[in-house]
Amino acid sequence: MTEKALFEQQDCLQTGYDISIEGKVIILRPSALPEDCCSAKQQLYFCTGGNGSRPNPIGRSIFTVSLADGEQVRWNRSDVLGIAKPELLSEQARLQLSQIRPSGALDLKNHEPKFSGYCFLPDGRYASGVWLCSDKEMQDYIEMQKEYQHKIMICDRDDLCVFEMVDGKLIYPTQEMLEVHGGGQTPEGMELKL
Repeated sequence: MTEKALFEQQDCLQTGYDISIEGKVIILRPSALPEDCCSAKQQLYFCTGGNGSRPNPIGRSIFTVSLADGEQVRWNRSDVLGIAKPELLSEQARLQLSQIRPSGALDLKNHEPKFSGYCFLPDGRYASGVWLCSDKEMQDYIEMQKEYQHKIMICDRDDLCVFEMVDGKLIYPTQEMLEVHGGGQTPEGMELKL
């Protein structure tokens, strides 16, 4: 796919102030970008939160991570064009997204990671794993990645796979395993909300 010069409204799944953009890949308005930024890849950011990220926001601030270079940047909600269509993300943007820890993730200086999260491109390439300190962080990581990634894998501290999803379909644990372990629970006891 050839890269567009700049993304426009038709490249968005949703637009407007009545939607939540937290936990989504967003497209910034071209007018919000500095003059030296003139490519579509510089319009893509992952929204981690802020008062402006909620539906019908009272505040303006949103906090984001650039999918071009991983830089954390604050924008205003008015700078957002909308939520990006997942197919617009380049391979580099998907790999950069895979490196973002969920909002509210515990500080790694004071907490021991329980899991590592990985996302894979269709050709098998992936970036380094992301430390996840709790079952909630694991669930949040899966939730934030599943619309955008080909394959998601979560491993425990012994590097054993405890979760795998390919193209939005649960591969491991299997549905039968979930039923054996009771009511949608993984072997570790984390409830899957997929």
